[in-house]
Amino acid sequence: MNRIIIYLSIVLVLSLNACVSSLTKKTAENLKSALNTELTASEKYTKFAQVAMSEGFDTLSQLFIAASKSEKIHAANHERMLHKYGGNSDNPEIAAYQVKTSKENLDAAIKSELFDMQSLYPGFIKTAEIETAPDGATAFTWAWSGDKRHLNFYRKATASLAAGNENGISYLWYVCPKCGNLYNPDDIKTLCEVCLEKQENFIGFAKEESK
Repeated sequence: MNRIIIYLSIVLVLSLNACVSSLTKKTAENLKSALNTELTASEKYTKFAQVAMSEGFDTLSQLFIAASKSEKIHAANHERMLHKYGGNSDNPEIAAYQVKTSKENLDAAIKSELFDMQSLYPGFIKTAEIETAPDGATAFTWAWSGDKRHLNFYRKATASLAAGNENGISYLWYVCPKCGNLYNPDDIKTLCEVCLEKQENFIGFAKEESK
């Protein structure tokens, strides 16, 4: 009798998982795409940080390091939701990218964040809402919010480099470990404005930590 109950329980769980996968198929596909995108961004920004440091832009390097961590947290959230909706995160694909001078790398970063913010995530969020996948929509929304902040910081960094210095770029950054939102000392909050994580749990970055 116990074996029959266990068997029926397994069948029920498998059936429910199959149902969830079917109902949220497109969201799962989008999560896999977003996972690849965020992993690519994280790796790319790490390389950009190395170039900035080699060119003497240690403060800009720290911004790229913090942004890389932010993107990695976005990727982890996507991967977790991908598993929830029946997807497979094996063999992630890192897209091709170029590493040039810091000024060119900033231009590339701005274009990348603009694409994610304007073209990628709005559609992903809408699809998740249509498929009634609220947790997927939340993961996409968190990444979308983070990309808006990255874009703002990169634009300010571009203006600073154009002025011939790094004075407009913060050397200290904080990353929310839950949603990946990025803060500097001028705009840090007691609670993350995206996911309400406590400031005391934020990951802190300073120039000294990049050595």
